Formats: sequence, structure tokens, C-alpha cells
Amino acid sequence: MNIKYPKGTIKNKEVKKVKTYGNRGMTLEDDLNLTNNYYLENNIAIIHKKPTPIQVTKTSLNKITLAYFKEPSTTDYNGLYKGKYIDFEAKETTSKTSFPLENIHKHQMNHLRNIIENGGIGFLIIRFTSYNKTFLLYAKDFFNYIDNTTRKSVPYEYFLEKGHEIKEKYAPRLDYLEIIKNDMEVSE
Repeated sequence: MNIKYPKGTIKNKEVKKVKTYGNRGMTLEDDLNLTNNYYLENNIAIIHKKPTPIQVTKTSLNKITLAYFKEPSTTDYNGLYKGKYIDFEAKETTSKTSFPLENIHKHQMNHLRNIIENGGIGFLIIRFTSYNKTFLLYAKDFFNYIDNTTRKSVPYEYFLEKGHEIKEKYAPRLDYLEIIKNDMEVSE
């Protein structure tokens, strides 16, 4: 296709597609944001995505042109549900066999350990995109696994055994609080 401009014609060059990883996880994040908005609008819970703290060092024409991360962020989401503090990390993986531990940073693991040690509810929400399945795995089960293995990943079978599958619905999209609610009722 050629593009015609007032000063001549420019031939449209073929654009080479570049593989990027910047928006990996956006589908899960979008689903969780829709879910959390539903929870908020229906007075079920107050759970928000935590912004990553950045330090802006240069701007130009009201645009940020240079910035860096101030400090490592903790987990993705936190909030309050039925008087309990909730904190979780959300990740996607394309692997069919396992969830790589390299996807969760040490400071995030330490943060989740602190949450559960202080009586909060900490967990992971992991989506296996190859199977289009999303699981809630409580932090205590996650740590029980990684503290007792030398593997560098958590097998998919462990999610089937110890995780709780979150079925997609219209509203809320991923009702992960239904799992937590049921577990809270059992422990009372």
C-alpha cells in the first residue's frame, strides 16, 4: 500500500513484528480489575491494584521521559474483606507443566510470609494460559511446597491438588472471594 502525502508518495514498508513481553499478564490483570470493581461497587470488599512506586527524573512537554523504580514493589493487590486483610500476587504462565518460581521475586515471597504470619490472608492467583485455567493457591500451601523441594517450579499437578480453580463468570469475572469466604466459614 502506498501513502500519498502533499510532497509525494511514500511506499509502505513491511513492518517486522517484534515480540514484546510488556503486556504479558494483562488478561489476568484486566479480569481481576473487573472483579475488584464489582466487589467495590457491590460493597463486598475493598481490594485495589497497588501502583509500582517510581521516581520521575525527567519530563518534557508534560510527558515522563525518564523514570526508574524507587523500590521493589511488594505484591499486586491488597485490601479488606470481612474485616480481614487480603494481599496477593497474580501471574500468568504459558507453561503446561509448571509455574516457574523465577516469576515471583524473593521480596514478594517475604512480603507474603509476613502477611500470613500476621494473620492476613495471602495467596497467589496463577493462570495457566495453555489450559485457560486460573487457580488460587494460598501462601501457606505455596510455602509448604517450596520449603520442602529443590525444584525451581511448582508443578501444574500441585495446583490441581492444593489450589482452588477460579471459574470465569460474567460478574464477578473471577470470583476468588467465594473461595476465601467458604474457607473462612469452615475455619470459624
